[in-house]
Amino acid sequence: MPSDDVKNLSYEQAKLQLDEVVERLEDKDLPLDDMVTLWEQGERLAQVCEEKLAGARARLEALRPSGDSAE
Repeated sequence: MPSDDVKNLSYEQAKLQLDEVVERLEDKDLPLDDMVTLWEQGERLAQVCEEKLAGARARLEALRPSGDSAE
């Protein structure tokens, strides 16, 4: 999957694909080259998920009143 295509996924789509990659990686009979390719795809998907979550967190923090330090 090209990197640009992955970046255009929603969080939910990326998470679903990441779950599928993890499931496929658990196959002990998978050839090494396929495992490496899946691992790389999983890394890209995980990065998309992290970026989407960071963006959502930043948006929520921006909505929080500035006097609220509930951390």
